[in-house]
Amino acid sequence: MFEAFVLSLGLSAHIGLENSYNEVHPHIRYRNDGIIAGAYYNSEEQISLYGGYRHELTEKVGVETTLVTGYKNYGTIGPMVRATYDTGNVRTFIAPTVEANTGVGVVIGVELMFK
Repeated sequence: MFEAFVLSLGLSAHIGLENSYNEVHPHIRYRNDGIIAGAYYNSEEQISLYGGYRHELTEKVGVETTLVTGYKNYGTIGPMVRATYDTGNVRTFIAPTVEANTGVGVVIGVELMFK
């Protein structure tokens, strides 16, 4: 599947974590046959760059596995996995996350995509 560039705006909630995080994420992505790369304003108020692959499980369900920059707990670069469900130009997502003080949490959100 070929999409080229997609602009989106993500809104997220961080569950099971002690600290407060940015919940608004402007995002630009390039996609070509499952390969994805992009940049977004992350939960730690930094620009994250990423690259990886989007696995299409069904027409609406996908899993993204990437390497990403811009997170203190990961160092220079770290892994990111998120599951998604698409309805038109709206993508809901869930992703595990790690916080130094509390351990593992989850990020859930919605992304409004402008194709």
